[in-house]
Amino acid sequence: MNTSSTVDRKFSRELSSGITSLALLSILAQAAEPMYGYRIAKEMSGKDEDFQLIKQGALYPVLKSLERNELLNSRVEPSVSGPPRRYYTITELGRDALKRWKLLWGDTCDLMDRILGGDIHE
Repeated sequence: MNTSSTVDRKFSRELSSGITSLALLSILAQAAEPMYGYRIAKEMSGKDEDFQLIKQGALYPVLKSLERNELLNSRVEPSVSGPPRRYYTITELGRDALKRWKLLWGDTCDLMDRILGGDIHE
C-alpha cells in the first residue's frame, strides 16, 4: 500500500471526526422537519459523490452520542418503503452547543488560515 495514501486517509479521518458533530448540528438546525440518517448523510456529501464528510455507517454512532448528550432527540416512525426510520431533531441544548462550536470553528479557521498562509508573525 502506498504510504502517502495511508497517511492521507488517516489525516482525513482525524480531520472529519472533529467537525462531523458540528456539521450534524448545523444540518439539523437548518432543517424544516426531522431528518433520518440516510437523508443527513446525503446532506453531508460533497458535490462530488466520491467525497463524503463521513460514511453513512459511521454517522449513526455520532448521532447516538449527540443524543446521549441531549443535543439531539429522535423518534422512530414506520416507513412505507422498508424498515422503520429514526428521525432526528436538534434540542435547545444542541442549538446552544452549535452557537459555541461555530465560534470555535471560526477561531480555528482563522488560526489555520494564518498558519497555512505563512502569516504567523502578525
